[in-house]
Amino acid sequence: MGRPGGGFPATTFPYIRTRIKICGLTREEDVDAAVAAGADAVGFVMYEPSPRYVTAERAAELAARLPPFVTPVLLFVNESAIKIIAACARIPTALLQFHGDETPEICLQAGRPFMRAARIPLNEQTAPTHAGFDLVKYAQDFKAAQAILLDAHVEGYGGGGKTFNWSLLPPSVNAHLVLSGGLTPANVSDGILQVRPRCTTLAVDVSSGVEISKGVKSAEKISQFVTAVRAADEQFKNLAGQTRLHERSE
Repeated sequence: MGRPGGGFPATTFPYIRTRIKICGLTREEDVDAAVAAGADAVGFVMYEPSPRYVTAERAAELAARLPPFVTPVLLFVNESAIKIIAACARIPTALLQFHGDETPEICLQAGRPFMRAARIPLNEQTAPTHAGFDLVKYAQDFKAAQAILLDAHVEGYGGGGKTFNWSLLPPSVNAHLVLSGGLTPANVSDGILQVRPRCTTLAVDVSSGVEISKGVKSAEKISQFVTAVRAADEQFKNLAGQTRLHERSE
């Protein structure tokens, strides 16, 4: 599963639960629903062209509702360092997420922990390394990032609710990855099972897949998404355990 020949090398990939981020929040009730469902992080879009855009002031109001150990994430696209630092001043606990054309040096300017989005080609027939995108090199270039977020490469910025071909990702990426792009309660389990064996740890990030309309989330869909993630974790844990038993019997 996920690697040539299948299987989960348990000694290399121990069971670690999948972290969950609900992104594009604009309303108090959606923040509360994400927290109640068990999300680890919530995202606020600081990119004005986005239908999910919120100001730094609004993001701070929403982030103030978060309990300890639920992380606010501020998403930027080619924003100036001045505006990024100003937003961080309002939300001191925020993790940054860069979705534009930022270089490693630009990502470090704010002096805050960050994630870097990687735009994965949608070409169904071509592996990313052969489509002009090398995820292994990208992860190395952005080694200062806490994680590399995988999103579909569509026109504009953001994944547009599109999924890319998970099976074409490199078999081994020495990085913490965040799977994004078109995830829903119906497909997130499959995404986890395919991508988890390829990286150090895996998180998932959902926005449109738990929405009623752009920027308006469904508490029911959020709950369903979290439940699906936990089911995938349990399945992965069981498969890894079976692999250990098989290795011991050989």
